[in-house]
Amino acid sequence: MQDGSFRKFALLFGLVAFAAFVGGCKKQVAATPPTQAAPQPAAQPTVTLNASPGSVKSGDTVTLSWTSTDATDLDIEPGVGKVAVQGSTPVNPTESTSYTVTATGPGGTATASARVTVGAAPVESAAPSANPSLGELFEQNVRDAFFDFNKSDIRPDARENLAKTAEFLRSYKQIRVTIEGHCDERGSTEYNIGLGERRAQAAKNYLISLGIGADRMDTVSWGKERPFCDEHTEQCWQENRRAHFVAAH
Repeated sequence: MQDGSFRKFALLFGLVAFAAFVGGCKKQVAATPPTQAAPQPAAQPTVTLNASPGSVKSGDTVTLSWTSTDATDLDIEPGVGKVAVQGSTPVNPTESTSYTVTATGPGGTATASARVTVGAAPVESAAPSANPSLGELFEQNVRDAFFDFNKSDIRPDARENLAKTAEFLRSYKQIRVTIEGHCDERGSTEYNIGLGERRAQAAKNYLISLGIGADRMDTVSWGKERPFCDEHTEQCWQENRRAHFVAAH
C-alpha cells in the first residue's frame, strides 16, 4: 500500500473509532428508582370515660366525660350513641349501669367503662333534714384528676373534676388535703415515683390557679405502689393514673 493511501486509511479508521467512542459515552445508565420507606402503622386508639357522681338516686343527673386519642369514631352505650372524640354529656340512669365507650380509628379499637350505682330514694324519716358529715361531703364533692399514659398534663376532664374540688375547698376553708400521685404498673419504681410527684404537683398548681391556698395542700407520690385496680388492662391502668385527694388530719 502506498504511503499516501495508508495515511488516508489510518485517518478514516481513527474517525470511525472516535465516533463509536462518543456514541458509547452518550448512553445513559438507567436511574435506580428511590427506595420508598414502608408506611408506618396507624396508632392504636386510646379512650377514657368517667362518671360524676358515681352514685345517685334513680333519675338523678350524672355527667359522663371522655377523652380519646387517634380515634375517628366514638360510641357510648347504653343509650348515648355516637359522640365527639372528646366531650361530656348528662345521663339520668334509673338503675345501676355500666357505661362503655368504644373508640375506633385507623389503628384499631379501644374501650373504657364507668359504673354508676343507683340507689333507692331514701325513705322519709322523723329527721329528714339530718346534715351529712364533713367526711361524707368530702367523698361526695372532691374529685380525682386522671392522666394520660406517661403524662402529667391536666386534661379537660381533669380540669372539670378539679374545678369541683376547688369549689368544695372554697366552701370549707378548714379542710386541708394531701394530693397523692399514682401511676400504672408500667415502668420502673423510681421513674413512677417521679411521675407521680409531677402529677400531684400539677393538680396542686391547678388548684392554686383556682384560688386555693398552697398552704392547704401537701403532695406525696406513691408511684405504682398503691394501685386502685390490679388488672393488666388499659381500663385498669387508666384508673391508676391519677392525682388522688385525701383529707388531711
